Amino acid sequence: MTKTAQSVWNNCLSFIKDNIQDQAYKTWFEPIQSVELKDNALSIQVPSKFFYEWLEEHYVKLLKVALTKELGPSAKLLYKIKMENTYGNKLPFTEQIPSYNRTAVKPQEVDVPIVNKNPELKNPFIIPGIRNLKIESQLNANYSFDNFLEGDSNRLARSAGMAVANKPGGTSFNPLLIFGGVGLGKTHLAHAIGVEIKDKYPEKTVLYISAEIFTQQYIDSVKKNTRNDFIHFYQLIDVLIIDDVQFLSGKSGTQDVFFHIFNHLHQNGKQVILTSDKAPVDMQDIEQRLLSRFKWGLSAELHQPDYETRISILKNILFRDGVEMPDEIIEYVAKNIKTNVRELEGAIISLIAQSSFNKREVTIDLAKQVVEKFVKNVKREISIDYIQKIVSDYFQLDVETLQSKTRKRHVVQARQLAMFFAKKFTKASLANIGSQIGDRDHATVLHACKTVDNLVTTDKQFRKFVDDINKKLSL
Repeated sequence: MTKTAQSVWNNCLSFIKDNIQDQAYKTWFEPIQSVELKDNALSIQVPSKFFYEWLEEHYVKLLKVALTKELGPSAKLLYKIKMENTYGNKLPFTEQIPSYNRTAVKPQEVDVPIVNKNPELKNPFIIPGIRNLKIESQLNANYSFDNFLEGDSNRLARSAGMAVANKPGGTSFNPLLIFGGVGLGKTHLAHAIGVEIKDKYPEKTVLYISAEIFTQQYIDSVKKNTRNDFIHFYQLIDVLIIDDVQFLSGKSGTQDVFFHIFNHLHQNGKQVILTSDKAPVDMQDIEQRLLSRFKWGLSAELHQPDYETRISILKNILFRDGVEMPDEIIEYVAKNIKTNVRELEGAIISLIAQSSFNKREVTIDLAKQVVEKFVKNVKREISIDYIQKIVSDYFQLDVETLQSKTRKRHVVQARQLAMFFAKKFTKASLANIGSQIGDRDHATVLHACKTVDNLVTTDKQFRKFVDDINKKLSL
Protein backbone atom coordinates (compact mmCIF):
# COMPACT_ATOMS: atom_id res chain seq x y z
CA MET A 1 0.00 0.00 0.00
CA THR A 2 1.36 3.42 -1.03
CA LYS A 3 2.08 5.74 1.86
CA THR A 4 0.36 9.12 1.83
CA ALA A 5 1.03 12.20 3.92
CA GLN A 6 -2.18 11.54 5.85
CA SER A 7 -1.48 7.86 6.56
CA VAL A 8 2.08 8.57 7.69
CA TRP A 9 0.95 11.42 9.93
CA ASN A 10 -1.90 9.33 11.42
CA ASN A 11 0.60 6.60 12.38
CA CYS A 12 2.93 9.22 13.87
CA LEU A 13 0.03 10.65 15.91
CA SER A 14 -0.82 7.19 17.30
CA PHE A 15 2.77 6.77 18.48
CA ILE A 16 2.94 10.32 19.91
CA LYS A 17 -0.40 9.93 21.72
CA ASP A 18 0.96 6.89 23.59
CA ASN A 19 4.00 8.83 24.77
CA ILE A 20 2.64 12.16 26.07
CA GLN A 21 -0.18 13.38 28.31
CA ASP A 22 -3.65 13.84 26.80
CA GLN A 23 -3.74 17.59 27.41
CA ALA A 24 -0.39 18.14 25.67
CA TYR A 25 -1.52 15.99 22.76
CA LYS A 26 -4.78 17.96 22.34
CA THR A 27 -3.01 21.33 22.60
CA TRP A 28 0.00 20.73 20.38
CA PHE A 29 -0.79 17.87 17.99
CA GLU A 30 -4.53 17.86 17.22
CA PRO A 31 -4.37 21.26 15.40
CA ILE A 32 -1.63 20.01 13.03
CA GLN A 33 -2.59 18.98 9.49
CA SER A 34 -0.51 16.84 7.14
CA VAL A 35 0.11 18.57 3.79
CA GLU A 36 2.50 16.63 1.55
CA LEU A 37 4.85 13.64 1.40
CA LYS A 38 7.66 14.12 -1.12
CA ASP A 39 11.21 12.70 -1.32
CA ASN A 40 10.86 11.14 2.15
CA ALA A 41 10.02 14.57 3.61
CA LEU A 42 6.69 15.01 5.40
CA SER A 43 5.25 18.55 5.38
CA ILE A 44 2.89 19.45 8.22
CA GLN A 45 0.93 22.67 8.62
CA VAL A 46 1.00 24.43 12.01
CA PRO A 47 -1.06 27.45 13.06
CA SER A 48 1.77 29.89 13.89
CA LYS A 49 5.50 30.51 14.19
CA PHE A 50 5.22 30.19 17.98
CA PHE A 51 3.62 26.77 17.50
CA TYR A 52 6.56 25.65 15.34
CA GLU A 53 9.12 26.97 17.87
CA TRP A 54 7.37 25.19 20.75
CA LEU A 55 7.31 21.84 18.89
CA GLU A 56 11.01 22.19 17.95
CA GLU A 57 11.97 23.00 21.54
CA HIS A 58 9.86 20.43 23.40
CA TYR A 59 8.82 17.62 21.05
CA VAL A 60 11.40 17.44 18.23
CA LYS A 61 12.95 14.17 19.48
CA LEU A 62 9.54 12.51 19.78
CA LEU A 63 8.61 13.71 16.28
CA LYS A 64 11.92 12.42 14.91
CA VAL A 65 11.41 8.96 16.47
CA ALA A 66 7.83 8.74 15.18
CA LEU A 67 8.81 9.81 11.69
CA THR A 68 11.84 7.49 11.55
CA LYS A 69 9.58 4.55 12.46
CA GLU A 70 7.40 5.40 9.46
CA LEU A 71 9.87 6.59 6.82
CA GLY A 72 13.27 5.29 7.92
CA PRO A 73 16.46 7.08 9.05
CA SER A 74 16.53 9.52 6.10
CA ALA A 75 13.10 10.97 7.02
CA LYS A 76 12.77 14.76 7.04
CA LEU A 77 10.15 17.00 8.61
CA LEU A 78 9.00 20.31 7.15
CA TYR A 79 6.74 22.85 8.85
CA LYS A 80 4.41 24.98 6.75
CA ILE A 81 3.10 28.07 8.54
CA LYS A 82 0.18 30.04 7.13
CA MET A 83 1.04 33.74 7.43
CA GLU A 84 -1.32 36.67 6.85
CA ASN A 85 -0.26 38.61 3.76
CA THR A 86 0.46 42.24 4.59
CA TYR A 87 1.00 43.43 1.00
CA GLY A 88 -2.67 44.14 0.29
CA ASN A 89 -3.37 40.72 -1.22
CA LYS A 90 -5.91 39.03 1.04
CA LEU A 91 -4.70 35.50 0.37
CA PRO A 92 -2.35 34.20 3.07
CA PHE A 93 1.11 32.99 2.05
CA THR A 94 2.91 29.96 3.44
CA GLU A 95 6.30 30.02 5.10
CA GLN A 96 8.20 26.72 5.02
CA ILE A 97 10.80 25.82 7.68
CA PRO A 98 12.66 22.52 8.03
CA SER A 99 13.05 20.80 11.40
CA TYR A 100 16.59 21.09 12.72
CA ASN A 101 16.37 18.37 15.38
CA ARG A 102 19.45 19.83 17.05
CA THR A 103 19.69 21.23 20.55
CA ALA A 104 22.64 23.24 21.82
CA VAL A 105 25.53 21.29 23.33
CA LYS A 106 25.20 21.38 27.12
CA PRO A 107 28.00 22.47 29.49
CA GLN A 108 30.23 19.64 30.71
CA GLU A 109 31.23 19.01 34.29
CA VAL A 110 34.66 17.65 35.13
CA ASP A 111 35.81 16.48 38.54
CA VAL A 112 39.32 17.71 39.23
CA PRO A 113 41.62 15.73 41.53
CA ILE A 114 42.98 18.22 44.05
CA VAL A 115 45.72 16.07 45.58
CA ASN A 116 49.02 17.89 45.01
CA LYS A 117 47.23 20.39 42.80
CA ASN A 118 46.54 24.06 43.27
CA PRO A 119 42.98 24.07 44.69
CA GLU A 120 42.27 27.24 42.69
CA LEU A 121 42.85 25.62 39.30
CA LYS A 122 41.92 28.19 36.68
CA ASN A 123 39.63 27.35 33.80
CA PRO A 124 40.64 29.62 30.89
CA PHE A 125 36.95 29.97 29.94
CA ILE A 126 35.06 30.28 33.24
CA ILE A 127 36.20 30.99 36.78
CA PRO A 128 35.65 27.56 38.37
CA GLY A 129 34.78 26.19 41.76
CA ILE A 130 37.41 24.16 43.54
CA ARG A 131 36.37 20.60 42.77
CA ASN A 132 34.11 20.88 39.77
CA LEU A 133 34.72 22.76 36.51
CA LYS A 134 31.87 23.61 34.14
CA ILE A 135 33.38 23.51 30.68
CA GLU A 136 31.48 24.89 27.70
CA SER A 137 32.37 22.78 24.68
CA GLN A 138 32.35 25.92 22.42
CA LEU A 139 30.73 23.71 19.76
CA ASN A 140 28.20 25.09 17.28
CA ALA A 141 25.39 22.52 17.19
CA ASN A 142 24.26 23.72 13.73
CA TYR A 143 27.50 22.43 12.22
CA SER A 144 26.60 18.75 11.97
CA PHE A 145 27.37 15.83 9.66
CA ASP A 146 23.77 16.09 8.39
CA ASN A 147 24.49 19.39 6.66
CA PHE A 148 28.11 18.62 5.68
CA LEU A 149 27.38 17.12 2.28
CA GLU A 150 29.69 14.39 1.02
CA GLY A 151 31.42 14.61 -2.37
CA ASP A 152 34.65 13.49 -4.03
CA SER A 153 36.33 16.66 -2.72
CA ASN A 154 35.79 15.81 0.97
CA ARG A 155 35.04 12.06 1.15
CA LEU A 156 38.28 11.04 2.90
CA ALA A 157 38.10 13.83 5.51
CA ARG A 158 34.39 13.26 6.19
CA SER A 159 34.78 9.48 6.48
CA ALA A 160 37.76 9.86 8.82
CA GLY A 161 35.76 12.37 10.87
CA MET A 162 32.88 9.90 11.18
CA ALA A 163 35.29 7.13 12.25
CA VAL A 164 36.77 9.41 14.95
CA ALA A 165 33.28 10.42 16.13
CA ASN A 166 32.29 6.74 16.47
CA LYS A 167 35.43 5.83 18.43
CA PRO A 168 37.28 8.93 19.72
CA GLY A 169 40.86 8.11 20.70
CA GLY A 170 40.36 4.51 19.57
CA THR A 171 41.31 4.78 15.88
CA SER A 172 44.67 5.24 14.15
CA PHE A 173 43.43 8.73 13.12
CA ASN A 174 44.93 10.43 16.17
CA PRO A 175 45.60 13.20 15.64
CA LEU A 176 43.20 13.86 12.77
CA LEU A 177 44.48 16.88 10.82
CA ILE A 178 42.01 18.40 8.35
CA PHE A 179 43.62 20.85 5.94
CA GLY A 180 42.61 22.83 2.86
CA GLY A 181 41.98 26.32 1.49
CA VAL A 182 39.62 29.02 2.71
CA GLY A 183 35.89 28.26 2.87
CA LEU A 184 36.07 24.53 2.13
CA GLY A 185 34.50 23.40 5.43
CA LYS A 186 37.40 22.66 7.81
CA THR A 187 35.77 24.40 10.77
CA HIS A 188 32.34 22.93 9.94
CA LEU A 189 33.77 19.39 9.87
CA ALA A 190 35.70 19.91 13.13
CA HIS A 191 32.51 21.08 14.89
CA ALA A 192 30.51 18.21 13.34
CA ILE A 193 32.92 15.64 14.79
CA GLY A 194 32.66 17.26 18.24
CA VAL A 195 28.85 17.48 18.10
CA GLU A 196 28.58 13.82 17.01
CA ILE A 197 30.89 12.71 19.84
CA LYS A 198 28.76 14.59 22.40
CA ASP A 199 25.65 12.87 20.98
CA LYS A 200 27.20 9.39 21.19
CA TYR A 201 29.32 9.87 24.34
CA PRO A 202 27.69 12.56 26.54
CA GLU A 203 30.13 11.74 29.36
CA LYS A 204 33.19 12.74 27.29
CA THR A 205 34.57 16.27 27.70
CA VAL A 206 34.90 17.88 24.27
CA LEU A 207 36.48 21.29 23.73
CA TYR A 208 36.72 23.32 20.53
CA ILE A 209 39.10 26.29 20.50
CA SER A 210 40.90 28.36 17.88
CA ALA A 211 44.71 28.36 18.03
CA GLU A 212 44.56 32.15 18.37
CA ILE A 213 42.49 32.03 21.59
CA PHE A 214 44.58 29.13 22.90
CA THR A 215 47.70 31.29 22.42
CA GLN A 216 46.10 34.26 24.19
CA GLN A 217 45.09 32.07 27.13
CA TYR A 218 48.65 30.76 27.38
CA ILE A 219 50.06 34.33 27.38
CA ASP A 220 47.60 35.27 30.16
CA SER A 221 48.61 32.21 32.20
CA VAL A 222 52.29 33.21 31.96
CA LYS A 223 51.47 36.75 33.11
CA LYS A 224 49.48 35.42 36.08
CA ASN A 225 52.03 32.69 36.87
CA THR A 226 49.43 29.92 36.34
CA ARG A 227 51.14 28.05 33.47
CA ASN A 228 50.90 24.66 35.26
CA ASP A 229 47.19 25.18 35.88
CA PHE A 230 46.74 26.01 32.19
CA ILE A 231 48.47 22.75 31.17
CA HIS A 232 46.55 20.71 33.73
CA PHE A 233 43.21 22.13 32.57
CA TYR A 234 43.83 21.04 28.97
CA GLN A 235 45.02 17.62 30.12
CA LEU A 236 41.50 17.01 31.53
CA ILE A 237 39.92 17.16 28.05
CA ASP A 238 38.85 13.91 26.32
CA VAL A 239 38.55 15.40 22.82
CA LEU A 240 40.53 18.55 22.01
CA ILE A 241 39.76 20.35 18.74
CA ILE A 242 42.21 23.10 17.74
CA ASP A 243 41.18 25.22 14.75
CA ASP A 244 43.76 26.97 12.49
CA VAL A 245 46.77 25.32 14.11
CA GLN A 246 49.04 27.13 11.62
CA PHE A 247 48.50 30.20 13.84
CA LEU A 248 51.05 28.66 16.26
CA SER A 249 53.72 29.41 13.63
CA GLY A 250 56.66 31.27 15.19
CA LYS A 251 55.18 31.16 18.73
CA SER A 252 57.75 28.96 20.45
CA GLY A 253 56.28 29.26 24.00
CA THR A 254 52.78 28.26 22.87
CA GLN A 255 54.19 25.42 20.76
CA ASP A 256 56.13 24.14 23.77
CA VAL A 257 53.08 24.09 26.05
CA PHE A 258 50.93 22.51 23.31
CA PHE A 259 53.61 19.83 22.86
CA HIS A 260 53.24 18.79 26.54
CA ILE A 261 49.42 18.86 26.37
CA PHE A 262 49.40 16.88 23.11
CA ASN A 263 51.74 14.19 24.50
CA HIS A 264 49.63 13.73 27.65
CA LEU A 265 46.34 13.46 25.70
CA HIS A 266 47.77 11.09 23.09
CA GLN A 267 49.41 8.80 25.66
CA ASN A 268 46.16 8.59 27.61
CA GLY A 269 44.02 7.60 24.63
CA LYS A 270 42.38 11.03 24.25
CA GLN A 271 41.49 12.36 20.79
CA VAL A 272 43.14 15.40 19.17
CA ILE A 273 41.61 17.03 16.07
CA LEU A 274 43.41 19.85 14.24
CA THR A 275 42.56 22.06 11.27
CA SER A 276 45.03 23.98 9.15
CA ASP A 277 45.16 25.87 5.87
CA LYS A 278 48.15 23.79 4.75
CA ALA A 279 49.61 20.29 5.06
CA PRO A 280 52.20 19.62 7.81
CA VAL A 281 54.98 19.44 5.21
CA ASP A 282 54.21 23.04 4.13
CA MET A 283 53.94 24.56 7.63
CA GLN A 284 56.60 27.15 8.38
CA ASP A 285 58.06 27.96 11.82
CA ILE A 286 56.46 24.98 13.58
CA GLU A 287 58.89 22.94 15.69
CA GLN A 288 59.95 19.66 14.11
CA ARG A 289 58.88 17.64 17.16
CA LEU A 290 55.31 19.01 16.80
CA LEU A 291 55.22 18.47 13.03
CA SER A 292 56.27 14.85 13.50
CA ARG A 293 53.38 14.36 15.94
CA PHE A 294 50.93 15.94 13.49
CA LYS A 295 51.95 13.16 11.07
CA TRP A 296 51.30 10.34 13.58
CA GLY A 297 47.64 10.09 12.63
CA LEU A 298 45.88 11.04 9.39
CA SER A 299 46.19 14.27 7.38
CA ALA A 300 43.03 14.60 5.24
CA GLU A 301 42.75 17.33 2.62
CA LEU A 302 39.56 19.17 1.64
CA HIS A 303 39.55 20.10 -2.07
CA GLN A 304 37.38 22.52 -4.00
CA PRO A 305 33.92 20.93 -4.46
CA ASP A 306 33.16 19.46 -7.88
CA TYR A 307 30.09 20.47 -9.91
CA GLU A 308 27.80 17.72 -8.56
CA THR A 309 28.74 18.53 -4.97
CA ARG A 310 28.13 22.24 -5.58
CA ILE A 311 24.64 21.41 -6.90
CA SER A 312 23.92 19.32 -3.79
CA ILE A 313 25.17 22.09 -1.49
CA LEU A 314 22.95 24.70 -3.17
CA LYS A 315 19.88 22.43 -3.02
CA ASN A 316 20.57 21.76 0.66
CA ILE A 317 20.81 25.51 1.43
CA LEU A 318 17.51 26.15 -0.39
CA PHE A 319 15.83 23.24 1.43
CA ARG A 320 17.14 24.55 4.77
CA ASP A 321 15.74 28.03 4.07
CA GLY A 322 12.45 26.72 2.70
CA VAL A 323 13.00 28.29 -0.74
CA GLU A 324 12.23 26.77 -4.13
CA MET A 325 14.26 27.76 -7.20
CA PRO A 326 14.33 26.49 -10.81
CA ASP A 327 17.04 23.93 -11.62
CA GLU A 328 18.53 26.14 -14.36
CA ILE A 329 19.26 28.90 -11.79
CA ILE A 330 20.90 26.41 -9.39
CA GLU A 331 22.98 25.00 -12.25
CA TYR A 332 24.04 28.49 -13.37
CA VAL A 333 25.28 29.44 -9.89
CA ALA A 334 27.07 26.08 -9.49
CA LYS A 335 28.83 26.46 -12.86
CA ASN A 336 30.02 30.00 -12.19
CA ILE A 337 31.16 29.83 -8.55
CA LYS A 338 33.76 27.10 -8.19
CA THR A 339 36.20 28.29 -5.56
CA ASN A 340 34.68 27.29 -2.21
CA VAL A 341 31.53 26.51 -0.26
CA ARG A 342 31.47 29.84 1.58
CA GLU A 343 31.30 31.84 -1.68
CA LEU A 344 28.69 29.43 -3.05
CA GLU A 345 26.50 29.92 0.02
CA GLY A 346 27.01 33.69 -0.05
CA ALA A 347 25.92 33.89 -3.70
CA ILE A 348 22.72 31.87 -3.29
CA ILE A 349 21.77 33.81 -0.12
CA SER A 350 22.35 37.09 -2.01
CA LEU A 351 20.08 35.79 -4.77
CA ILE A 352 17.35 34.84 -2.28
CA ALA A 353 17.64 38.28 -0.62
CA GLN A 354 17.48 40.16 -3.96
CA SER A 355 14.40 38.21 -4.93
CA SER A 356 12.57 38.53 -1.61
CA PHE A 357 13.43 42.14 -0.65
CA ASN A 358 12.92 43.60 -4.13
CA LYS A 359 9.88 41.37 -4.87
CA ARG A 360 11.58 40.17 -8.07
CA GLU A 361 11.15 36.78 -9.68
CA VAL A 362 14.33 34.70 -9.72
CA THR A 363 15.41 34.61 -13.37
CA ILE A 364 18.66 33.77 -15.17
CA ASP A 365 19.23 37.52 -15.73
CA LEU A 366 18.91 38.24 -12.00
CA ALA A 367 21.21 35.29 -11.23
CA LYS A 368 23.79 36.67 -13.71
CA GLN A 369 23.68 40.11 -12.06
CA VAL A 370 24.06 38.73 -8.54
CA VAL A 371 26.77 36.20 -9.40
CA GLU A 372 28.74 38.74 -11.45
CA LYS A 373 28.71 41.32 -8.65
CA PHE A 374 29.39 38.69 -6.01
CA VAL A 375 32.36 37.14 -7.80
CA LYS A 376 33.85 40.60 -8.45
CA ASN A 377 33.42 41.69 -4.84
CA VAL A 378 34.79 38.53 -3.20
CA LYS A 379 38.46 39.11 -2.46
CA ARG A 380 40.46 35.95 -2.89
CA GLU A 381 42.75 35.34 0.04
CA ILE A 382 46.31 35.23 -1.23
CA SER A 383 48.96 33.18 0.54
CA ILE A 384 52.70 33.87 0.73
CA ASP A 385 53.30 30.55 -1.10
CA TYR A 386 51.05 31.72 -3.96
CA ILE A 387 52.86 35.10 -4.18
CA GLN A 388 56.25 33.33 -4.36
CA LYS A 389 54.95 31.10 -7.18
CA ILE A 390 53.58 34.05 -9.21
CA VAL A 391 56.80 36.08 -8.79
CA SER A 392 59.02 33.06 -9.59
CA ASP A 393 57.00 32.25 -12.73
CA TYR A 394 57.18 35.90 -13.83
CA PHE A 395 60.98 35.94 -13.60
CA GLN A 396 61.26 32.34 -14.93
CA LEU A 397 62.81 31.05 -11.70
CA ASP A 398 61.85 28.16 -9.47
CA VAL A 399 60.76 28.90 -5.88
CA GLU A 400 63.88 27.19 -4.46
CA THR A 401 66.11 29.69 -6.32
CA LEU A 402 63.97 32.60 -5.12
CA GLN A 403 64.43 31.44 -1.50
CA SER A 404 68.14 30.62 -1.88
CA LYS A 405 71.08 32.64 -0.53
CA THR A 406 72.28 33.72 -3.99
CA ARG A 407 73.04 37.44 -4.44
CA LYS A 408 72.50 37.54 -8.22
CA ARG A 409 70.77 40.83 -8.96
CA HIS A 410 67.67 39.48 -10.76
CA VAL A 411 67.07 36.87 -8.01
CA VAL A 412 67.49 39.47 -5.24
CA GLN A 413 64.97 41.76 -6.98
CA ALA A 414 62.49 38.89 -7.38
CA ARG A 415 62.90 38.01 -3.69
CA GLN A 416 62.38 41.64 -2.67
CA LEU A 417 59.25 41.85 -4.82
CA ALA A 418 57.87 38.67 -3.21
CA MET A 419 58.41 40.22 0.23
CA PHE A 420 56.84 43.52 -0.88
CA PHE A 421 53.69 41.82 -2.23
CA ALA A 422 53.47 39.49 0.79
CA LYS A 423 53.33 42.59 3.02
CA LYS A 424 50.74 44.19 0.71
CA PHE A 425 48.39 41.23 0.18
CA THR A 426 48.61 39.23 3.44
CA LYS A 427 48.17 39.92 7.14
CA ALA A 428 51.39 38.08 8.02
CA SER A 429 53.98 39.78 10.24
CA LEU A 430 57.34 40.88 8.78
CA ALA A 431 59.04 38.07 10.72
CA ASN A 432 56.61 35.48 9.30
CA ILE A 433 57.09 36.80 5.74
CA GLY A 434 60.87 36.64 6.14
CA SER A 435 60.84 33.11 7.54
CA GLN A 436 58.69 31.85 4.65
CA ILE A 437 60.74 33.59 1.93
CA GLY A 438 64.17 32.06 2.39
CA ASP A 439 64.39 32.12 6.19
CA ARG A 440 65.21 35.87 6.41
CA ASP A 441 64.56 38.15 9.40
CA HIS A 442 62.06 41.02 9.67
CA ALA A 443 64.77 43.66 9.02
CA THR A 444 65.47 42.10 5.60
CA VAL A 445 61.75 42.30 4.73
CA LEU A 446 61.57 45.94 5.85
CA HIS A 447 64.63 46.76 3.72
CA ALA A 448 63.09 44.92 0.72
CA CYS A 449 59.85 46.93 0.96
CA LYS A 450 61.76 50.24 1.14
CA THR A 451 63.95 49.22 -1.83
CA VAL A 452 60.88 48.38 -3.95
CA ASP A 453 59.21 51.71 -3.04
CA ASN A 454 62.38 53.60 -4.08
CA LEU A 455 62.91 51.69 -7.34
CA VAL A 456 59.27 52.17 -8.42
CA THR A 457 59.84 55.94 -8.53
CA THR A 458 63.28 55.85 -10.20
CA ASP A 459 63.35 52.79 -12.50
CA LYS A 460 60.78 52.55 -15.31
CA GLN A 461 61.52 48.87 -16.06
CA PHE A 462 61.19 47.93 -12.38
CA ARG A 463 57.88 49.81 -12.16
CA LYS A 464 56.65 47.61 -15.05
CA PHE A 465 57.61 44.50 -13.02
CA VAL A 466 55.55 45.78 -10.09
CA ASP A 467 52.52 46.66 -12.27
CA ASP A 468 52.55 43.31 -14.10
CA ILE A 469 52.81 41.21 -10.91
CA ASN A 470 50.21 43.37 -9.18
CA LYS A 471 47.76 42.65 -12.03
CA LYS A 472 48.40 38.91 -11.80
CA LEU A 473 47.77 38.93 -8.03
CA SER A 474 44.66 41.11 -8.35
CA LEU A 475 42.86 38.91 -10.91
